[in-house]
Amino acid sequence: MKEGIKIVTIGGGSSYTPELIEGFIKRYDELPVKELWLVDIEKGREKLEIVSNLARRMVKKANIDMKIYSTLDRREALKDADFVTTQFRVGQLDARIKDEKIPLSHGLIGQETNGAGGLFKALRTIPVILDIIKDIQELCSDAWLINFTNPAGIVSEAVFRYTNFKRYIGLCNVPIGMKNNLAKLLEVDPSRIDMDFAGLNHMVYGLNVKLDGEDITGESIVKYIEGNITMKNIKDIEFNKEFIKALGVIPCPYHRYYYKSADMLKSELEEFKEGTIRGQVVKKLEEELFELYKDETLDIKPPQLEKRGGAYYSDAACNLINSIYNNKKDIQVVNTLNNGAISDFKDDEVVEVSCVITKEGPRPISMGYLPTAISGLVRQIKSFELLAAKAAVTGDYDTAYLALCINPLTSSDDVAKIVFDELIDAHSEYLIKK
Repeated sequence: MKEGIKIVTIGGGSSYTPELIEGFIKRYDELPVKELWLVDIEKGREKLEIVSNLARRMVKKANIDMKIYSTLDRREALKDADFVTTQFRVGQLDARIKDEKIPLSHGLIGQETNGAGGLFKALRTIPVILDIIKDIQELCSDAWLINFTNPAGIVSEAVFRYTNFKRYIGLCNVPIGMKNNLAKLLEVDPSRIDMDFAGLNHMVYGLNVKLDGEDITGESIVKYIEGNITMKNIKDIEFNKEFIKALGVIPCPYHRYYYKSADMLKSELEEFKEGTIRGQVVKKLEEELFELYKDETLDIKPPQLEKRGGAYYSDAACNLINSIYNNKKDIQVVNTLNNGAISDFKDDEVVEVSCVITKEGPRPISMGYLPTAISGLVRQIKSFELLAAKAAVTGDYDTAYLALCINPLTSSDDVAKIVFDELIDAHSEYLIKK
């Protein structure tokens, strides 16, 4: 491999980018990133400039040989790249707010990666990802694409099902967050914990937990319940302790939307009335972050970024790139083809599962069948993902509407139709049509 690495980050004007810079700086000795290209679109020009300047100050402070480039020309950036990361939001935060507000106005949960909001984020995102892949295949065909853009599961399904591009990995910060939070509850270093993960993106479970090689799954479930672990972007409504103990596995924070649907909807409807839904809160938070980023004396990732909900983002992304580059063969949780890992799924379906990470990519670890109590819900979400991916590629109205109808967060097909049509109107400029 050539000396030094070229990485391209699409969506480089994101408020999360300083996390990524910090991650590359920390690992520079074993992951020598010589060129980091930050790419955005015209609407993101100002944010890209602000973030790029902060990135340059961070690199200068670290005294490392990393050149930061910023551009609106994706193809210029991609030439001869080794890794490409994607972290963009089609329609920016205004689109997210519509994804949340419109379902809530009709009594459905409004969330950016689940239910109706998740479907429309996928419909907007997948065509762009497929265009990026065409450019990668032409300009840097040996590069790995690490996708952080949500909904990562549906996006990953579309890539593997509708392209011939195999150097793709979908990534999420939820599993690494679950493991690190459990380590805090157990008051041990995360490196001492081994935790098996299996399921789908934002529908993943911790199955088995070991501390220094000894099984502590039962104790971990109890600790996890008592700790009421969640994320900055998900309300900390408590799971029923007896239910989770009986379930026998550790749910992720997003399971609140399925196991606590009524409580989550009630909470969201209150926020909707007050004008404090998550998208609106994040928009205000982003404005504050970018004011901080403008400060020419700032040369570190500001602690306020942690309020944004992306904890462990840089660890997840940088660990993965580092392990591929150095063929570490450690275990990480990614979205990739099942290939026999989870018996409930076909080989060509995408799952989120613990994998051995090598220079050839992820090798899924066999998990067998999921417990009976969770397999039905996970399989239902996979059916939704398959239809959503197909709809995003074909632009077919009926397929997209059907996907929404079979999602467990949809209360009725009639309400789904109203919400669906309103979301189509709201996002028409970003949707492909049959």
